[in-house]
Amino acid sequence: MSATAPLLFKPHTKDLGDFAVRRLLPAFPAKMIGPFIFFDHMGPADFPPGRGIDVRPHPHIGLATVTYLFEGRILHRDSLGSVQSIAPGDVNWMTAGAGIVHSERSSPEDRKAPQRLHGIQAWIALPRAHETTAPSFVHLPKEALPLIQRPGVAMRLIAGTAYGQRAPTPTYSEMFYLAVELEAGASIDLPGEHAQRGIYAVEGDISIDGEPLAPFHMAMFAGTDTIQIRAASASRVMLLGGAPMDGERLIWWNLVASSQDMIDAAKQRWREQRFPPVPDETEFIPLPDH
Repeated sequence: MSATAPLLFKPHTKDLGDFAVRRLLPAFPAKMIGPFIFFDHMGPADFPPGRGIDVRPHPHIGLATVTYLFEGRILHRDSLGSVQSIAPGDVNWMTAGAGIVHSERSSPEDRKAPQRLHGIQAWIALPRAHETTAPSFVHLPKEALPLIQRPGVAMRLIAGTAYGQRAPTPTYSEMFYLAVELEAGASIDLPGEHAQRGIYAVEGDISIDGEPLAPFHMAMFAGTDTIQIRAASASRVMLLGGAPMDGERLIWWNLVASSQDMIDAAKQRWREQRFPPVPDETEFIPLPDH
């Protein structure tokens, strides 16, 4: 069991009108867990017919975004020409690198009926050697992702390596990311394979090494001790982390970089609309004035 007390992160909730987003990363005193620099829990949100989400085109640099849904669907479009719907259990992995623009919306088809949206959006900072790599987009259906099973426990490996398995997701650093469902009374040991590990309680009554972890809270562990996760009720958790990042990362709006110059250059590019456009999109989110 873990001999070191974890850091505990509380959610910062933002009401977006139709639904709430709970932000866990970046946090204090630890901005990142492995390469994870941003972690948002969105929903669950219920939309009546005719309504949905509309995240207009916006830019990213220096990171990869990963969307994982429990319920609902989102239609992704980007400046590479990708058009891809994501359903529960699938992964949309977008590597921004030198720069990419994308939108996330509810499709016209999904707006015809009531819909519920619930999921996690995370950003993974890229190592310095890959910060300005060419942008790319990969969609992986859930069948392509390793399913790791233990008694009463089902774990979907979204990215990286864990429990002797490797996901086909195109990562650039040592990391792991798992979506875990536990039946009431089930438990799982998280080994010390990765230097930094985070456990996020999506829903249910869970304990970490015997201590309760409230829903919407995250615990961060360093070191190599095995950590026991136990569910008193049917529960869902996300496990994430990896090797510490190779230096400080700055985060401003949707931009992540190892230097202020890179942030400033990207801000100017977006202000002047020199990022490539998203085909079939005419809207965009203006550069914030702060």
